[in-house]
Amino acid sequence: MKAAVEVDGVTVRFGNFTAVRDVRVDIAAGTFFSFLGPSGCGKTTLLRAISGFVQPSAGEIRIGGRSMAGLGPNKRPTALVFQNLALFPLMTVAENIAFSLAVRGVGRAARRKRADELLELIALPGQGDRMCHELSGGQRQRVAIARALAAEPEVLLLDEPLSALDLKLRQHMRTELRAIQQRVGITFIYITHDQGEALTMSDQVAVMREGAVEQVASGKALYDEPASAFVASFVGENNVLRGQVSAVDGGRATVATEVGPLVAACGGDVPLRSGDDACVFVRPEALQLAAGQLSGVENVLKAVETAREFEGRFWHVFLEAGASRTPLTAARLHVGASLGADANGEIRVGFAADRAVALPAGPLAAE
Repeated sequence: MKAAVEVDGVTVRFGNFTAVRDVRVDIAAGTFFSFLGPSGCGKTTLLRAISGFVQPSAGEIRIGGRSMAGLGPNKRPTALVFQNLALFPLMTVAENIAFSLAVRGVGRAARRKRADELLELIALPGQGDRMCHELSGGQRQRVAIARALAAEPEVLLLDEPLSALDLKLRQHMRTELRAIQQRVGITFIYITHDQGEALTMSDQVAVMREGAVEQVASGKALYDEPASAFVASFVGENNVLRGQVSAVDGGRATVATEVGPLVAACGGDVPLRSGDDACVFVRPEALQLAAGQLSGVENVLKAVETAREFEGRFWHVFLEAGASRTPLTAARLHVGASLGADANGEIRVGFAADRAVALPAGPLAAE
């Protein structure tokens, strides 16, 4: 069984400190939904409010249309996978998975049957008699998820469960988690500060800053159509060029920056007007580099290459543009050939207006 989750104007205060501010999010039943944001933005507090470990100071949480006001964690149709997993070291894998069933008084044979079913689901068949310390980190993650699923929750809550794993295992577990969610079909609510996790696994992502939600959208929309300067600078890599709007025409803004006038698509919910402070964001992969003339792009800058880094799939080219020496980064897919000799002289950097977005000036993720 799966349920929708409605977070309706939820605020959580601890004394004079407000951890979550008027959050309003509707999470459709059966979806994989992530809350993404930097440490301290309130995402874990919000998850604890959904699970019942924290009571909202204002607002309401509804699961399956039913208000959760006054209901503790054991009365809610949710299960929580903790960051540290909290597996029982003296129990076998099967005993860990079936623990909630034992608490309910389910018989031994039925518990073992359900544990074996869940071991099949998480691709660990026949591992029920092993001890948890005998498993790899990724296998323990899957056991923790199976233990939560044994309680047959309508909503599974996951609090940064992959943060302790190494990079390759985290990447593998992203695929595993998404596959498990699609097999069981219930609502997953996932907390993470890792953009890769959120973008690759989620149907929808809510980006949080200082206790509030900045934008809710698909991963692709967050990347291509950020609604604020914070989202643009937090989700993926971005070059930012600050300036002032000099003209707005047909969904495009011309922004006077320290490297010259730039044309970009208008973004966000707040309309840009002439005279507004604004930021132009352009992704590293959208920058074109050439020693000579560039054509077919609205924006061309003069720059000097300062360094380059090889990262397997990509080359990262670091540049300084204009007399202001504004830093830029370009990304190039590694296709087996060298980028050529370092450019000691001036090069041209270009990008199309529709590959950049102009947004009202605001806090950036790095600030």
